[in-house]
Amino acid sequence: MVWGTGNVGRAAIRAVDAHPGLELAAVLVSDPAKVGRDAGALAGLGHDLGVAATDDVAAVLGARPGAVVYAASGDVRPDGALEDVVRAVAAGAVVVTPSLYPLYDPRNAPPEFRDPVLAAVAEGGGSLFASGVDPGWGNDVLPLLVSGLGTTVDAVRCQEIFDYSTYEQEFSVRELIGMGKPLDYEPPMLFPSVPTMVWGGQIRLMARALGVEVEDIRETVDRRPLETTVKTRTMGLFEAGTQGAVRFEVQGIVGGEPRIVIEHVTRIHPSCAPDWPVPPDGAGAHRVIVEGRPRIEVTVAATDEDENRAAGGNATAVGRLVGAIDWLAAAEPGLYDALDVPIRPAVGRLGRSAR
Repeated sequence: MVWGTGNVGRAAIRAVDAHPGLELAAVLVSDPAKVGRDAGALAGLGHDLGVAATDDVAAVLGARPGAVVYAASGDVRPDGALEDVVRAVAAGAVVVTPSLYPLYDPRNAPPEFRDPVLAAVAEGGGSLFASGVDPGWGNDVLPLLVSGLGTTVDAVRCQEIFDYSTYEQEFSVRELIGMGKPLDYEPPMLFPSVPTMVWGGQIRLMARALGVEVEDIRETVDRRPLETTVKTRTMGLFEAGTQGAVRFEVQGIVGGEPRIVIEHVTRIHPSCAPDWPVPPDGAGAHRVIVEGRPRIEVTVAATDEDENRAAGGNATAVGRLVGAIDWLAAAEPGLYDALDVPIRPAVGRLGRSAR
């Protein structure tokens, strides 16, 4: 079952449909206009899947689905998202989601997030795995894999470098991140400690896998204004003098030095902060840099939905989650993290398109 049909939910429907070991049983929506519409149409597949969207949560969970891809937003409603996920786990489902950042690192999650999930696992026998792209595979399994190719490793840096005009999430871009706002506006995503809340778990996961202790997690933030007014395809005008680019780091301090770093460089237009790191083609990418001997750099650029990089990122997050369902179904009920759940080859999916 897929819960939510926004940017992530659309990709989730396509991924479930393309997976040879899974069958789409239901789609839950909150928008009344989507109730009754076929899942294939909502996912942009161009054909029907024979599954009509519903807003009847009790009926869907009452049917005890084997797995739930929870794709509803948790950015501005973390309590509501947690309640939904707990409800699904208590119904016995394997739940995968990108929506609950504190549970990306469940060992260190606040008790108010971790304890209800553990209680639901004990009650219903379900499981939960929360992950994404960044935070997610871009700063846990990928950098760890690349680090294993080095002879010596001095530092690991994970970068997301993106043109945010490709995101179709105007509230997040303008209100949460502050693009187009005066520089005296304080974006909620950049409040002190918020980057650590979102990405600190990834720092701790990498440190645990690398066998080191993180002494501290520090944050740095830099913001730049637009020099000229720019017009974007998805979100209209962004005025000169308003925030046009943000660069921040979440640094894991090991031996007094920033050895594990997650960096974001985000712009609303390529003309802003041209001296900061740029992606290979100007649209967006995720990059891992392992400083050491040898120095290793890997850049991943994904596209989907008419060559959209933001949609491509969402699709890779969904691929990681949906690809984990059969492993989780075979494992004991529990609360899992990215170091527990392997990424496996796309068995049965080579040459297979969504039906």
